[in-house]
Amino acid sequence: MADKKTVFIAFAIEDEKQRDLFKGQSLHPRAPYEFIDMSVKEPYDKDWKDRVRTRIKRSNGVIVLVSKNSLTSSGQKWETTCAKEEGKPVRGIWAYSDDRTKLDGVATYTWSDANISGFIDTL
Repeated sequence: MADKKTVFIAFAIEDEKQRDLFKGQSLHPRAPYEFIDMSVKEPYDKDWKDRVRTRIKRSNGVIVLVSKNSLTSSGQKWETTCAKEEGKPVRGIWAYSDDRTKLDGVATYTWSDANISGFIDTL
């Protein structure tokens, strides 16, 4: 089996339940990847940013869970910018079927096995 890939999940804290559902997909026994994130309520201090950057550097890529909450989530915006600065592949996945919020510079796709595993397979 190929090496397990690590994918960082950037999400707005208001979308924590969607993040939990999303991460549940990696529990499938054949899934050759794991999801990591930095869920905190106050993503502003330097230590938090240093820890996030370290995790993103160790990741093969970043998935951004996109929703209307993304527009006001400074932590998620910072994580996405950091991923780009570190040269990591980034893919947006819409967190909700009825929310098609667009983020500048983030190609966003519907939440489906094909769109998620297809991205991970390219990492």
